[in-house]
Amino acid sequence: MSATPSTMLDLGTRAPDFQLTDALSGREVSLDDYEGAEALLVVFMCNHCPYVKHILPEFVDLAREYASRGVEVVAVSSNDVSNYPDDRPEKMKELGEELDFPFPYLYDESQEVARRYRAACTPDFFLFDSDLELVYRGQFDESRPGNDEPVDGSDLREALDLLLEKGETLERQKPSMGCNIKWKAGNEPDYFA
Repeated sequence: MSATPSTMLDLGTRAPDFQLTDALSGREVSLDDYEGAEALLVVFMCNHCPYVKHILPEFVDLAREYASRGVEVVAVSSNDVSNYPDDRPEKMKELGEELDFPFPYLYDESQEVARRYRAACTPDFFLFDSDLELVYRGQFDESRPGNDEPVDGSDLREALDLLLEKGETLERQKPSMGCNIKWKAGNEPDYFA
């Protein structure tokens, strides 16, 4: 289990466009669907990653809690499913139904959306304000598999609360850490160079 940090996309970046299929409903979901939201949280994740599994129940609770405050959440899986079959859309649907995801779980087969967001790891969080400008990219909290820190989403919660209550950006942002996105052979992005 190699730890890969997020790339820390520049704050203020406009949310890159996407149009992907939701593995849960089968419908197409695009960035345009979130125009007018109080905030949009895009998380790159997958089924098999131990870092994602470690936080997932708490993350689902957080998404449900903040939905009542106008925060929209979208999860995206960009892994190469030919080498990681647990991340196939039918498995994504199974996991989403099992945990009753209150958000769409989108399949990025081409990996183009991950490249646009400069996503590096799972989980990788991107929080955008009501103008769809990036205000937070960083860790869920200090917890990692095996480190005995509480899984409480404290960093992400702090960023969300500051944005929603004061319209401000969290100054201290630590990179997320997780398994690297499983790129298809020859499709590795140049932003790691």
